[in-house]
Amino acid sequence: MSSPVPDPIALFLETRSRAEPNEPWDAVACALATADAKGRPSARFVLVKEVDADGFWFYTNEQSQKGKDLDANPWASLCFFWPSVHTQFRIEGPVEKASAARSDAYFASRPRISQVGAWASDQSRPIASRETLTDRVRQLEAQFEGKPVPRPPHWGGYRVIPQIVEHWVEGDYRLHDRFRYERQEDGTWRATRLAP
Repeated sequence: MSSPVPDPIALFLETRSRAEPNEPWDAVACALATADAKGRPSARFVLVKEVDADGFWFYTNEQSQKGKDLDANPWASLCFFWPSVHTQFRIEGPVEKASAARSDAYFASRPRISQVGAWASDQSRPIASRETLTDRVRQLEAQFEGKPVPRPPHWGGYRVIPQIVEHWVEGDYRLHDRFRYERQEDGTWRATRLAP
């Protein structure tokens, strides 16, 4: 009789909770890889603060390079690495936009200066100088003074729906443990041990 396959999302959350107190950098940070319509890859770090059974959520300017990539090719890969627990997780899957209500709720939870920054930055586009950006922030702070900062229409959330989760644990002499979890049509997971 085969042993039950662990839920890789629960395993991810448990591992992250062990890493969080010891990581010198933010444990919710990960590399997000996307590809444009021609298949050319691009990677950058994002914060993934919300993880649940439905997926891995991040928020950004939808007119940024990653937003344009995801419009053209709605599939992504995330990679988390926590040296303090010698563990890495890779997640791959299709990407969907979050609802307006979810994006509104997350935007409202951000520090006010970050809310203003979302309006000030034409993310991924050229600007003349740092002063151009800081001047724009000052203008917007004056514009929104004394009232809530609304979510910009071009700013929102994305959900990476995990179809593949790979769990890597560092081993001695590069003999690492690697497990690949693949979501089946019925929602269960199939686990395969991979050679390091």
